[in-house]
Amino acid sequence: MSEKTHYRKVFKSDHLGSADLEEMIEDGKKLIFTIKEVKQEYGATVAGRKIDANIAYFKEDIKPMVLNATNSKQVAKFAGSKFVEEMNNITIELYIDSSVKMKGETVGGVRIRPVQPQIVKPELTPDHKRWDAAREAVLNGKLEGVLARYELSSANLLLIQKK
Repeated sequence: MSEKTHYRKVFKSDHLGSADLEEMIEDGKKLIFTIKEVKQEYGATVAGRKIDANIAYFKEDIKPMVLNATNSKQVAKFAGSKFVEEMNNITIELYIDSSVKMKGETVGGVRIRPVQPQIVKPELTPDHKRWDAAREAVLNGKLEGVLARYELSSANLLLIQKK
């Protein structure tokens, strides 16, 4: 029997789209990501056309996402700023909105949920299995990285910084 080709394969692009999200959903992945930064790109090639666009790049290993006006407005709301230089380190949740229209036709599209997801970080205590590795990182000047991944009480913060 010959190998079969999924119909979405032809729709793959360099930027995040509905087909990518459908694949992630089928794989059981959560659609929560962190925007590392947003850049304004002039003459970017999107779907075979050159356009000027706001493009979000993620910390996770996923394609960048072209931010249309609706999604740009949502990111600006989460960032508390309308300036792309300040749209970084923002956690978002994506979904497929089947009612999105383009040129009068309903085509569906990627949207950012209007409520920003709250990421609960695990608490780091001396009996946590990653305590020693985290302590080593802190002693090597990487406290910010540890605090990005874990909650630390003020007492444990002092303890982990102790030489």
